[in-house]
Amino acid sequence: MVRAGEIAEEYPVVGVDHPALEAVGLMSSRRLPGLVVTEADGRPKAVLAASQVVQYIVPDYIQRDPSLAGVLGEKAADKIAQRLRTAKVGDLLPEHPQELPVLQVDDTVLELAAVMARLRSPLCAVVDQGRIVGVVTASHLLELICAPLT
Repeated sequence: MVRAGEIAEEYPVVGVDHPALEAVGLMSSRRLPGLVVTEADGRPKAVLAASQVVQYIVPDYIQRDPSLAGVLGEKAADKIAQRLRTAKVGDLLPEHPQELPVLQVDDTVLELAAVMARLRSPLCAVVDQGRIVGVVTASHLLELICAPLT
């Protein structure tokens, strides 16, 4: 039986006080679905999905009425993106924290899949005694599960 610790891979991790613009740059340059965010002591705090960053930079009024996006010029779009320059990663996290997609190194691949599915998370941190040893992304998990089928 394959365990989470066996398939966890090295993956970028950022702290809550890390500059948001740097974290977003890391996500975009490496095409990551998200990042694991840690507390100051290194314990996992949250998964910051790329979709949460988009939600942060797009004002609520445009999210409620997407037709407004068509009438705003590029200057307005630039101002919206400027919010990231002064923000910290912790600012990008939702106000009400969700359950954290974290598994232990000895949890099974099925347990991993169940947590990702239930939480709709693009990745899951794998820990040993509270410390992150790696991450499993949904795409890596699908690759492992579907390989015998192809």
